[in-house]
Amino acid sequence: MFDIDIRKLISQFQYNPQEPLIFNSGFFLFLFLGFLIIYNLLSKTHRAKLVFVTLFSLYFYYKSSGMYFLLLISTTCIDFSLAQFIYRSVSPWKRSSILALSLVANLGLLGYFKYTNFLHEIFSQAAGIPYQPFDIFLPVGISFFTFQSLSYTIDVYRKTLRPVNNILDYAFFVSFFPQLVAGPIVRAADFLPQLKMPTFVSKEMFGRGVYLICTGLFKKAIISNYISLNFVDRIFDSPTLYSGLENLVGVYGYALQIYCDFSGYSDMAIGIALLLGFKFNINFDSPYQSKNITEFWRRWHISLSTWLKDYLYISLGGNRKGKVRTYINLLITMLLGGLWHGAAFRFILWGGLHGLALAIHKFYSSLNLSKPSSPFLKSLASVGSVLLTFHFVCFSWIFFRAGNMETAGQMISQITSHFNGQILFDFISGYKGVVFLMVLGYILHFIPATIEKRAEDWVTQIPLAGKAALVVSIIMLVVQTKSAGIQPFIYFQF
Repeated sequence: MFDIDIRKLISQFQYNPQEPLIFNSGFFLFLFLGFLIIYNLLSKTHRAKLVFVTLFSLYFYYKSSGMYFLLLISTTCIDFSLAQFIYRSVSPWKRSSILALSLVANLGLLGYFKYTNFLHEIFSQAAGIPYQPFDIFLPVGISFFTFQSLSYTIDVYRKTLRPVNNILDYAFFVSFFPQLVAGPIVRAADFLPQLKMPTFVSKEMFGRGVYLICTGLFKKAIISNYISLNFVDRIFDSPTLYSGLENLVGVYGYALQIYCDFSGYSDMAIGIALLLGFKFNINFDSPYQSKNITEFWRRWHISLSTWLKDYLYISLGGNRKGKVRTYINLLITMLLGGLWHGAAFRFILWGGLHGLALAIHKFYSSLNLSKPSSPFLKSLASVGSVLLTFHFVCFSWIFFRAGNMETAGQMISQITSHFNGQILFDFISGYKGVVFLMVLGYILHFIPATIEKRAEDWVTQIPLAGKAALVVSIIMLVVQTKSAGIQPFIYFQF
């Protein structure tokens, strides 16, 4: 009666490098529904629940990176064991040596997969020999789970955290699938205590989870994917074929695309975790509303910015060694933050620009200059600050997104020398869908937090049937706007 191709069905459950398992795919929806059924049956049995979720998480990573899920297992075993040794050691020298092993293991793993070809290219150019990249696969999200695991051993070393006694608890923490491949970077101190509590999903948690999944799916699969495929990618692929106006709108489009893509993933990760009874900290807080670059980094990729502050900036001395050293520490932190994002000089330049801007803002803040007294001038200054910060961030995004420095230079040249603003209305007419979604995306981004909270409360209060209808509606919108295959999240490459 039913003609089912068993081999094709089985192949859906096997790793396919062209189709990594991501939240906005139909196959994930199918898997997650089955996962939820079993999870609810096991929710009262602590160990069985941990084993099941850990195995599912490892399978989730297998579907994203194939046999490289073994790296995840090895990282888990190494850091669990080293943290135990650090905690039991009395000698400061021995504790430091064991921590060094953890640093070497995690950063060495990251360095091999992510930076070997980068260093090889630099060496080849310096030696004047042809560059032939090594065939090294970059496992999805390796930067995230190595940073997450490394923070655990550092916290144990600093005596701010006691290590867990059961490796299953630690494996659950490192591999937990909602945030595994693209963050947020979850701290052990925030997450591990939740494992000791009974699984409980309150009405508010369930409502917020559904709300975040819907908003995340809308941002990623509708806004980000559509403007990327139908406009932004074309501009960045060949900037000289387009006017300066189109290039500028392309930069604005990418600023919205990367925000919707990455915050959309974070929203879905936080939402899925809530449905399972776990809480993550917020990872994005309307960053383009920031009035200065320091505020931007308090709102953008919060889990990474706080990680860099706590484990790199403070370790370098933070602001405890004088003003000049503070500025240097900010610059070093952001340069390394840029390198964390990608093995290319343009990422280092992007990080350097942000580090320089942070140092300049810190210096400016130390001057304690007088501020406007009238409400009108305060409002004007506030708007001007937001616009200035936003455009600096957009300018920096050019180097982040462009395929190489030559492309970045071409875009800047087109914007400054070949603007051709008279085509504005023709541009709007030719890209109606893109313009509509960009305007909608920025409006949604800049709406007050109180309105967002009301929307979340409304989703929480509507009955289960209403929540189901909302989810189905979003899925239907995704299907209607889909113009190509499933688009991986931008931060999968990091």
